[in-house]
Amino acid sequence: MSGLPRPRVEPVDGLPTHVRVYEVAPRDGLQAETDILPTAVKAELCRRLYDAGSRDVEVTSFVPATWIPQFADAERLVAGLEVPPGGRAVALVPNLRGLHRALDAGIREVSVVVSASESFARANLNTSREGAIERAEEVVVAASDADVPVRGYVSMAFGDPWEGAVDPATVVDAVVRLHRAGCTTVAISDTIGVGTPGLTTRMVRDVLDAGIPVDAVALHLHDTYGQGLANVYAALSLGVAEFDSSVGGLGRCPYAKGATGNLATEDLVWMLHGLGIETGLDLEALAATTAWLSRVRGVGAPSNVATAFAAAASAVDTPNATGGSR
Repeated sequence: MSGLPRPRVEPVDGLPTHVRVYEVAPRDGLQAETDILPTAVKAELCRRLYDAGSRDVEVTSFVPATWIPQFADAERLVAGLEVPPGGRAVALVPNLRGLHRALDAGIREVSVVVSASESFARANLNTSREGAIERAEEVVVAASDADVPVRGYVSMAFGDPWEGAVDPATVVDAVVRLHRAGCTTVAISDTIGVGTPGLTTRMVRDVLDAGIPVDAVALHLHDTYGQGLANVYAALSLGVAEFDSSVGGLGRCPYAKGATGNLATEDLVWMLHGLGIETGLDLEALAATTAWLSRVRGVGAPSNVATAFAAAASAVDTPNATGGSR
């Protein structure tokens, strides 16, 4: 890794040997940012992620531009993407109209979002909690008819900025309904980053006890209170082997004041590689992608690994007090 640090590998018995890292920076990472990136920059971000080994990338969202202006160029972006063999280019769709737009653009896998709380459904999905689930079920059925896989999200599964604690039973209900409808994977989502390892364990166990197979369960984590990696480890201990993350920790929840970004992909991969868990990802390339995007946007990224790598590279290049190199 060009002289940069790497984690010491110390495997732990009982954990998965391979983890799927589902990259959400181009979609969830960008959607709440105030700067609207040019299509060419988004395409370059996707290219760099694929070059870093990512094979599971959520690239855009086919929502109305009046909802999220960041994705007004969804069709143009998809038209210019070069997805490597074995790679996925997933797009989030809010309804049947969004699904048809995505299919017409050439997307062959989509994702849908529901809410574990009534308040978030009203604020973010423009419907009730039940209405969001029913709408998602319609999309799953229509996508399945077109032989298009669907991934599901259950937002606000760990807590809600308006309602506070969320009843785990509502989370389980939403996960079960999405899975029964045909979602290949359902991501239990800590949208505002309030989860702790104990709560993560409870949520995952409840979902598994409801009959959902562990290989159909993913976690979507934010790192607002610095608990993201601890929550990953808790879920790993229960056999979960798919985690969402965003390069550089890009992204935040616009409905939760003070909520920081998604769990940073580099930080997640550092921990997984240190546990001897395969990801197929190049840690240095991911950190370089974070550095590139930070330069393009003129905004720093809350990624511990990218920050440490930048400091290590600077130390190598900077003479010390005696005139030598460190």
